[in-house]
Amino acid sequence: MNDLVTKARAIPTPAPQPTLTVNPVTLPAPGRGRPLELRITAPMTGDTLPIILLSHGHGPSLYIPSKDGYGPLVDFYAAHGFIVIQPTHANSKAAGLSTSTPGYPFFWQSRLDDMTLILDSLATIEQAVPLLAGRLDHGRIAAIGHSLGGQTVGMLLGAGLTDTADPAVTRVHRPEPRIKAGVLLAAPGLGGDSLSDHARKNYTTLNPDFSTLTTRTLVVAGDADDNPHLTTRGAAWHTDPYHHAPGADTLLTLFGGKHGLGGIAGYDAKETDDEDPERLAVTQRMTLAWLRSALSIDESSWPAAVSALKAAAPDLGRVDSKQA
Repeated sequence: MNDLVTKARAIPTPAPQPTLTVNPVTLPAPGRGRPLELRITAPMTGDTLPIILLSHGHGPSLYIPSKDGYGPLVDFYAAHGFIVIQPTHANSKAAGLSTSTPGYPFFWQSRLDDMTLILDSLATIEQAVPLLAGRLDHGRIAAIGHSLGGQTVGMLLGAGLTDTADPAVTRVHRPEPRIKAGVLLAAPGLGGDSLSDHARKNYTTLNPDFSTLTTRTLVVAGDADDNPHLTTRGAAWHTDPYHHAPGADTLLTLFGGKHGLGGIAGYDAKETDDEDPERLAVTQRMTLAWLRSALSIDESSWPAAVSALKAAAPDLGRVDSKQA
């Protein structure tokens, strides 16, 4: 029970349960520059548990952009029935690759390789962590990405990418069919004229093609998430995946939400520019409900959550759907 949350408590969730964390789990990754380190958090009991791959962002803290961040999301999802796997991507300040490594600063291709390696290694992970053996549902896999992680997950869901500084990188397309659903949290929007002068010059891979993103996707954006160093279009930029991706059928807008979406990256974290327990609870509960419906765990979860948000907390957020 969190006494800081009142309105959002009306959004229904299953009863929470105790969790366990195994950290680190290390996967050999020849050619990567160093092994891939993971944190895995899971319910203590239960079998055939759905899987979430969580891709961290590129924030200012030293440890949160790594396997050791995003506790408010990870703890919540695991307590409500998911196994959550967190890689430390190459852009991590704590355990990433050198700034002289090709691909710096975003390492977009390495990040995709990390996620593919995890999917290829699920059986290896189960062998390495006996507490997980036989408990993973390999047919129910979702991916969630925040900020730069949203670009990574968007590509796994089918989006393309062009690097305006490299003619060889044009409309790269690397969808991952093993991922059945995805959530994009404050993800980058369109490139080109939507970018600031600084971003066009320095972040030349922020040029997605959402037209090929066909996997079912929930987009979450704060209506106060204005990043002028990246875009000239204000908070609307982060809603582009919803408007341009065929698979992105639902948009959750958090009123007053900035890039931290209430505090998803960490408890009392430097990344959180809009710390708000109610907003965080809406993000947690609504994304959980969407995942439970999208992965056919409980198809009534999402309609019930939408109804509860509208009835009990309409000042906290709004849901738009292409199916409505």
